[in-house]
Amino acid sequence: MTRRSLIGSLAAPLAAPALQAQAFESLFDGQTLRGWTVVDGPASAFYVSDGAIVVHEGSGDPAWLRTDKVYENFEFRCEVFIKGWANGGLFFHAPLHGRPTECGIKLNLFQKKDSTPLAESMGAIFPVIAPRKVNVRNQGEWNAIRVMADGPALRVWINDELVQDLNRDLHPALRHRLRSGYIGIQSLSYPLRFRKLEIRELTPKEQWTSLYAEPADLAKWSVIQSPKIEALGDVLRTDNLGYLATKQTYKDFEFQCYIRASKHSNGGIIFRSVSEKSDEHYEIQLHDVEGAVYPTGSLYGFARSRPYPRIEPEVWYPFQLIVKGQQCVVRVNGDTVVDYANLLKMDRGPIMLQAHQMGKWVEYKQIRVREI
Repeated sequence: MTRRSLIGSLAAPLAAPALQAQAFESLFDGQTLRGWTVVDGPASAFYVSDGAIVVHEGSGDPAWLRTDKVYENFEFRCEVFIKGWANGGLFFHAPLHGRPTECGIKLNLFQKKDSTPLAESMGAIFPVIAPRKVNVRNQGEWNAIRVMADGPALRVWINDELVQDLNRDLHPALRHRLRSGYIGIQSLSYPLRFRKLEIRELTPKEQWTSLYAEPADLAKWSVIQSPKIEALGDVLRTDNLGYLATKQTYKDFEFQCYIRASKHSNGGIIFRSVSEKSDEHYEIQLHDVEGAVYPTGSLYGFARSRPYPRIEPEVWYPFQLIVKGQQCVVRVNGDTVVDYANLLKMDRGPIMLQAHQMGKWVEYKQIRVREI
C-alpha cells in the first residue's frame, strides 16, 4: 500500500524562514549550569571549566544535559571544542521523557573527516541523514555550530558552511518527530567542550490545546461508566473500568502525551467514537505484553504494533497519535509502530481514555491536541 503524507502536498518547495527581530539570548552564563538539568545521569556528568560546559569522561550514555525551557522554532548558535577522538551530539526538540535521538533531532558531533559523508559523520542528523559535506576542525579547535528550525525547515551550518537543508515533511524518518522540545547536550564520555550557547526564538507555527496539565483541566472531560480517576497534580491516573472522554469532539488531529503504566496494564486511547461500543470507534491499545495479539501501540482489531515499543513498566514514555482522513500513525517512544491507511469511520467524536482492568492503572501527563 502506498504511504501517504498526513500533512498535505509535499511537492511545493519550502519558503526561506523569515527571521524575527528578536535578539539572541544567552543559554549559558559561563560560570554555572543555571538553566540546565542533567537527565539520566549524575549531577557530575557535566561541569563548567574555563567558561565552557564540559562533558565529564566518566558520565557516559544515556546521560544528557537539557535546557529548562522548551523551544519550537528558533535559531541556535554555539561553539564546540574538538581534539582527538571525540563523539557526542546536540539534541533539538528533545522530549521530557524517552529517547531524545529518536523522538527529536540529534546533530552528530564526531572528529573524523569522512571523505564521503555518512549518517554518522560530523553534522549528520544521526543516524538517518548524512550531511552535505564534512567540515570539522579536530586538532584542538573550536567549531562554530548554527541551527535554524522553523516549521518543517531544518538548516545546519558548521564553520559557516551549510551542511543540512531539510524539509522534514519530506523525510519519512523525520516527518512525525516532535517539533517542540528541549535543547540538549549528549554525553558519550568524550570531554567535548561547549561555549557561546545562545538562541533566538522564531514565530511558533503549531497551535495546541492542553487537555490536561493540572486538576482544574478535569472540567474538559466527562466520565463514562465507573472508572477511578485521580488528578494528582500534573498527573492524571485512570484505573478500574470505564472512560474519561473529552467534551470537545475531533476528526483529524494530532494527540500527544506522556504515559506510564503498571506492569501488564490494560487500557486504551479511543478516537472517532460514536459510543464506547467497540464497533463504533477506533482504539489504540495500551497493554505492555509483547506476546499479546494487540500490544501497546496497536490499532486494536486492525494493525498490530511493529516493532514492539521500547517501554518499561512504570516508566514514562512519549506517545503520539496522528489521525487524518483514512490514515492513522502511532508513535511510541520515538518509534512509528503503526502506519495504517484504511480508516473507514469518519465521524467526529471525543478522545477517550479507557480504563479496562481493575488494579491496572495508567497515568498520563502533558496531554494536548491540535486539529489538522
